[in-house]
Amino acid sequence: MVAVVVSGLWALKRLCSVVLFVSQLYVLSGRAGSLMTTEHSKQQFVSTKGVTSSSTNTPYTRATETTEIPSYLSKCPSNGLCSKLPPDCMTCKTNFSCVYGKPATFDCKIKPQIHCVDQRNNEVENFTINMTCQFCWQLEPTDYVCTSSTSCMTVSCPRQRYNANCTVHDHIHCLGNRVFPKMLYCNWTGGYKWSTALALSITLGGFGADRFYLGQWREGLGKLFSFGGLGIWTLIDVLLIGVGYVGPADGSLYI
Repeated sequence: MVAVVVSGLWALKRLCSVVLFVSQLYVLSGRAGSLMTTEHSKQQFVSTKGVTSSSTNTPYTRATETTEIPSYLSKCPSNGLCSKLPPDCMTCKTNFSCVYGKPATFDCKIKPQIHCVDQRNNEVENFTINMTCQFCWQLEPTDYVCTSSTSCMTVSCPRQRYNANCTVHDHIHCLGNRVFPKMLYCNWTGGYKWSTALALSITLGGFGADRFYLGQWREGLGKLFSFGGLGIWTLIDVLLIGVGYVGPADGSLYI
């Protein structure tokens, strides 16, 4: 009888252990599922928030059309003769059969937003112009303007040159670049007059007035304290200024 009771208690204890294990397993599985659901919802929230913030930071902007006025329009008069327009207002085809120095005909077309007419007062886009077959740097000096330099000596041997940038006048047609470099002789003036220097050398040369006028202070002081080199220096300066060998101290030309 005692053995039956003991075995029954042992079986009941095993049953309680099994029930307790199953209940704990169920509780744990339920908590894990809820945690997974929560994490998934957080990830969705974060991803949704990221998309929203991204779209907020980069708003869609409409491309605006800009109508810029070409810079050459200010040089191109409207409704005038096409052949009289400045070269900046047209594009021309190179005539490879032209002979240097001879008149030649070139086919040209006006640039956008330019209106011009032909000899019959008809608005056209394509036209022809007549000009001499030569490059821009081969033009006469009167057909272009160049930059000047005040840092070179005009009175020197050999005569100095400087690098200048030259631009062709608007009414002149030529081949090649309209702005080109060129080596030019130093040719500028500081305002000194040859007649004034010569007159001072003849009248007051013994006191160095001519040298002082030309900006040559050391030579002027030398002539002043030596009384014009006892007259010899004075006569020599009259001759040198008369032929233009002695000029202004800044290296410029007489006017």
